[in-house]
Amino acid sequence: MLKVLKQYVPSHALQQIVFDASILFLAVLLATALPLRGSAVDWRVIVPSALLFAVLMIMLNGALGLYRGGAVEGGVGRAVSRILVSVIVSVPVAFAVFAVLPWTYFESEAVQISVVLLLGALLVLRGLANRRGATSAFDPRVLIIGTGAEAQAAARSLGARGASADIVGFYRSVGEDLPAVDPEQIFSEGEGLLEMVRRLHVSEVIVAVRERRGGVLPIRELLECKLRGVKVLDLSSFFERTHGQVPIDSLKASWLIYGDGFRQGAARRTVKRCFDLFAASILLILALPVMFVTVCSILLEDGRPVLFRQERVGRGGRVFKVIKFRSMRQDAEGDGTPRWAQLGDERVTRVGRVIRRLRIDELPQLFNVLSGEMSLVGPRPERPYFVDQLTREIPFYSVRHSVKPGVTGWAQVRYQYGASVDDAMQKLQYDLYYVKNHNLALDILVLFETVRVVLTGEGAH
Repeated sequence: MLKVLKQYVPSHALQQIVFDASILFLAVLLATALPLRGSAVDWRVIVPSALLFAVLMIMLNGALGLYRGGAVEGGVGRAVSRILVSVIVSVPVAFAVFAVLPWTYFESEAVQISVVLLLGALLVLRGLANRRGATSAFDPRVLIIGTGAEAQAAARSLGARGASADIVGFYRSVGEDLPAVDPEQIFSEGEGLLEMVRRLHVSEVIVAVRERRGGVLPIRELLECKLRGVKVLDLSSFFERTHGQVPIDSLKASWLIYGDGFRQGAARRTVKRCFDLFAASILLILALPVMFVTVCSILLEDGRPVLFRQERVGRGGRVFKVIKFRSMRQDAEGDGTPRWAQLGDERVTRVGRVIRRLRIDELPQLFNVLSGEMSLVGPRPERPYFVDQLTREIPFYSVRHSVKPGVTGWAQVRYQYGASVDDAMQKLQYDLYYVKNHNLALDILVLFETVRVVLTGEGAH
């Protein structure tokens, strides 16, 4: 994997991106140059336009999740929905790009249709190919230290979310008893770690044991491996790279304190605030017709109030009132006891089911963004009642309050709707990844993925 703008990109995904971009680039060149029969071709105009088109299409579909490993998450339905979203969004954008290009080469409808048909076919083929999983000529050869449940989880994760790798085997650490992995893949304890890494041409070593003190692990040999160019990862860093999350069960406070990331500087806050103001204003203007229809629908079905204000916990633990369209009955919590929203919740009105599925109920939160109480992207704000409960039961839960809560977020686009303490723990792992790595590029990626989630209805309650 390579780290681009603080985000990990699998090597096979980079290969796919380069291949698809090259196909689109050549398609535009041929579609525009061939009708001109060579003599009238101005390559100084055609080449930049072809490159621009290819880059825009690849960036768009990459942000929509087409290059995420679909083979392991969601099956056929998820793969088909991802392909449809990519095609539905990309085709109009492609025609829009052709419309704004100032060059006469793209005035021909035949040229435009030919390129767009190729684009659609390429997206379908790419989506189907991703369902089968993907490999890369640059896949690392990985040795996992440990044979317990942690090592087993690491091995499974290497095949998940497109994180392909060649696992050469498992190296038993001192003190481990019954193995959870295939015994045939465990190396004998007679050979030293450094010699094994050399003999098997290992490029990455994953330390998948809970106890990492000297005597349990071959610390000196691990250092030698790192000095010789072999990557050495602990469990937290490994899951951060492959899953885009920071696992709580293997997390230590020292990793949060001394590790990279978790910086909340003034420059970053200023850039984020400017982006929030600009993007929220544009989205609010575009959403006004939808919001008007929603207001009318709620009034017709269940009367007033249309808006729903509720206390939530924001940055630094400060309490504010979030604004949403009311999607539940007026007596949803008549007994005064807060409850998680469940799948198929009977308290949700008919209009509420629609606006929840399409995330329309969240649109009034744009006013919270403009007022500075929320950000466009960040951890989901929870109610004080649940925050108190989750802080007691989940380690490091308060870390998510070091940034402003968001209308959408990394956890929202990567995990289902949270309706329990267990769900909250899973989502916290994604929130910790966001807090650690958030920047403008990640915020833009989350917004694109939100479009995909809304169009496919993933995780709606």
